[in-house]
Amino acid sequence: MAEDRDEPFLLPDAEGGDEFLDVPRILPVLPVRDAVVFPGVTAPLAVGREGSISALEEAGEGGFLLIGTQRDPATEHPEIEDLHPVGCIARVVKVMGIRGEGGKHAVVVGVVRARLGEAAPTEGPALRIAIKPLIDDASESAERDVAWHRVVELAQTMIDLRDDLPEEWKVFVANLPSPGLLSDLVASTLPASVEEKVALLAEASVTARLEAAAAQLEREITIAEAQRALSAETDDEDPRRRERLLRRRMREIQAELGEVDSASGEVDDLREKIEAQDMPEEAAAHADRELRRLAALPQHAPDRHLLRTYLEWLADLPWSHATEDKLDLAEARRVLDEDHHGLEKVKERILEFLAVRKLAPEASSPILCFVGPPGVGKTSLGRSIARAMGRKFARAALGGVRDEAEIRGHRRTYVGAMPGRILQNLRRAGTRNPVFLLDEVDKLGADFRGDPSSALLEVLDPEQNKTFSDHYLEIPFDLSSVLFITTANTLSTVPPALLDRMEVIELPGYTDRDKLAIARSHLLKKQLEGHGLTEARAQVADDALRLLVDEYTREAGVRNLDRQLATLIRKAAARIATDRPSEGDPPLLVDEKFLRDSLGAPPHLPETAERTKIPGVVVGLAATSHGGDILFIEATAMPGGESLRLRLTGQLGDVMRESAEAAVSWVRANADALGCRHEVLNGGEIHLHVPAGAVPKDGPSAGVTLATAVVSVLSGRRARGDVAMTGEISLRGRVLPVGGIKDKILAAARAGVRTVVMPRRNEKDLVDVPEDVRDELSIVLVDTVDEALEVALEPAQD
Repeated sequence: MAEDRDEPFLLPDAEGGDEFLDVPRILPVLPVRDAVVFPGVTAPLAVGREGSISALEEAGEGGFLLIGTQRDPATEHPEIEDLHPVGCIARVVKVMGIRGEGGKHAVVVGVVRARLGEAAPTEGPALRIAIKPLIDDASESAERDVAWHRVVELAQTMIDLRDDLPEEWKVFVANLPSPGLLSDLVASTLPASVEEKVALLAEASVTARLEAAAAQLEREITIAEAQRALSAETDDEDPRRRERLLRRRMREIQAELGEVDSASGEVDDLREKIEAQDMPEEAAAHADRELRRLAALPQHAPDRHLLRTYLEWLADLPWSHATEDKLDLAEARRVLDEDHHGLEKVKERILEFLAVRKLAPEASSPILCFVGPPGVGKTSLGRSIARAMGRKFARAALGGVRDEAEIRGHRRTYVGAMPGRILQNLRRAGTRNPVFLLDEVDKLGADFRGDPSSALLEVLDPEQNKTFSDHYLEIPFDLSSVLFITTANTLSTVPPALLDRMEVIELPGYTDRDKLAIARSHLLKKQLEGHGLTEARAQVADDALRLLVDEYTREAGVRNLDRQLATLIRKAAARIATDRPSEGDPPLLVDEKFLRDSLGAPPHLPETAERTKIPGVVVGLAATSHGGDILFIEATAMPGGESLRLRLTGQLGDVMRESAEAAVSWVRANADALGCRHEVLNGGEIHLHVPAGAVPKDGPSAGVTLATAVVSVLSGRRARGDVAMTGEISLRGRVLPVGGIKDKILAAARAGVRTVVMPRRNEKDLVDVPEDVRDELSIVLVDTVDEALEVALEPAQD
């Protein structure tokens, strides 16, 4: 037999007794945002939304409505599906208007739980719904009675602990007629989340609700006991907290009397800021002494502003505030890949650090040193690491710094004294664990004011930086949570003691393929946005980008490529603004012709074959602070004289001069086998020159190249234009290993060289060379100069 939808429910009154209430089966709905109304509990409500006011008016005083809690408080016009599935039927006790506003105040009393049924037709803005009452399971049992008495005891204990709860409530709690009403009163009174309260409202079992109420009371009793113990401890043993409370009360009294002292208010403000920093004990005691000094100084004392500035620095430093590390390795990898192309070793090292931090949160941070030529992304990589880890980023440029005080700060006795760059940047970052980039550490200087690199020894030593001492601060500051990263173009100028504290990660130059990928995925987008263009207005062809890389830039990094690309996009923007101003015009195609017209003649063209057409010119490879590069070694021979003379030009260093002497000695000793002219070796002059004479050159790695140039000029055999070589030589004609192999091979690839001759003992270094470069080049490994000559020189002409 179907239910009669017009016949009301006959429901028991939640406040106890034998009274029953006639409640309609369809009720208007009053949605509430962050509140839950329980049966038997009186609740005041502020009602302002049109639908809620309409529901209140439809129910009227003495009438019934359903109070439902919203799932999302931000929902402005909730529907039935936006409410939790269980609500509370409530009786409207009183409705009052809000003077001057359109809203209303209402007092309601919860009656009974109810499940939300189907939506009912409505003529106004109020929601109406068919209700399904959820009657309490009030069956008597030993478990229910035990839980009931337990809640009464806990509630009375709670009342004893809380000074804001009246003593009469103990009798009220003990005399409540219904255990269900007791559990609902506890649930509505104690602090809990909306989700927890909705779960209790949906629970029909009185025993289960009593057990939940007991758990809530036990938790609140624990908190109240801890607060009382803390209050007693503060009164008895913590004079600083007691002093702070007394000072606050004193300020309130002074404010009421109109006797506020600006100087004392300034001291109190500084005291509150310093105490809020949770400083270490030594720093807090020092700050307290300085605060007392400041309070004792007259308002116009000359030292007052110096002391106030010092205390402001103490208050602003992040003594305890730290950001939480993001330890999601997959997300960190995504961020690093998004910001930088390649650089796999660096990315792997950062992921390893995050993995260790995830397993051992207290592990010390590494000190990383990124070494590589300009423009390969060392500085921007530091920002990406900070973003991947969820840390703040700080940077200090050390190029040209010569004063130790730049690192450690000036003592307060000096006029204009302030902390060093380390603490300045930490204050700016606002956290004690940022990613801190020390840029250009290889360009530090030193003079009579001290050695900044020596000051960095303490900063970059994990065993010492826990108690870093700044001259201005005069108290230790913990730097062990900072992730320090340094950058350098070369390690040759970094002091050994400083280098020993860092983990060196080399960032080599990019290949042409890398540059094309970076230009397409990073630089081009940045330049288009910077010039107000989109890919729909200007399209850069792949051929144009390849030409730009091959003939208009020749560098290890991408900084010059970025500048040339900016010039190209500016030209495109000018053309579009003049010829195609409308958004609907077809896009401008930036092709090879447009590029040549815009940038002019290319500054870099292949010249190895052209310069080696005559004997005596050989292509060598060098590693510099700007990456790898090719160099031409020229030799000429002039007979005449009683003995052999060697002339060296091109700003060659001592080591390179000695390599040239060893090369000539080896050639002279093997002249017959090499087919060299004796009239020069017995009495003449050999002149060796390395062009770009304004650039100093040094190192042993040009030995095999120098020997090849001498043999070429003395035998008349031309050097092959597509061959470049590197390697140190001995007087016995052995080719010895050298450094910078990866940079040199990348430079050879950029210059259009097809064959590279290198020492066999450097074969292990080829692992670091990108696979596509190894496939592009023919790499010949040699043990002796004779083997190198077979590859580098053309056959002798008959």
